[in-house]
Amino acid sequence: MEVDLIFKIAAIGIIVAVLNQVLIRSGREEQAMMTTLAGLIVVLMIMITQISDLFNMIKSVFRL
Repeated sequence: MEVDLIFKIAAIGIIVAVLNQVLIRSGREEQAMMTTLAGLIVVLMIMITQISDLFNMIKSVFRL
């Protein structure tokens, strides 16, 4: 696992957390929830591509 991937996910988490707090304090709870969901979807998309690469590497190693 690359360290850059961990930093990307951490940066997305920090940005989403800050935006979430700002939106909640301004009384926009719905937008805060949507921001949180968007951040979660972005991180899941990143993880799906990494898992796909992992499965492809396993298939090539075992020649399946």
